[in-house]
Amino acid sequence: MSAGAGPLGLDPVLLEILACPAPDHGALRPGTPDDESATALTCQSCGRIYPVTEGIPVLLLEEATGGPDDDGSTHQGGGSAGTPAGG
Repeated sequence: MSAGAGPLGLDPVLLEILACPAPDHGALRPGTPDDESATALTCQSCGRIYPVTEGIPVLLLEEATGGPDDDGSTHQGGGSAGTPAGG
């Protein structure tokens, strides 16, 4: 990474412009509420936690944990069961 790499190996300028993909587009901060050194980004508005995989933020709502839609259960499987297959 460059000499100016910030938390999680991400460019600090990138961290400033990244936003949660949920409708409120809240600011993201490195880590989680429980672990500030976790390889994740947490939305400061809705509380969703997005993984950072090999230095790449995975900002997909279906990959997020926590937040207002999380009832505490763990997502099982990796697909969208109710989504029709291409047409």
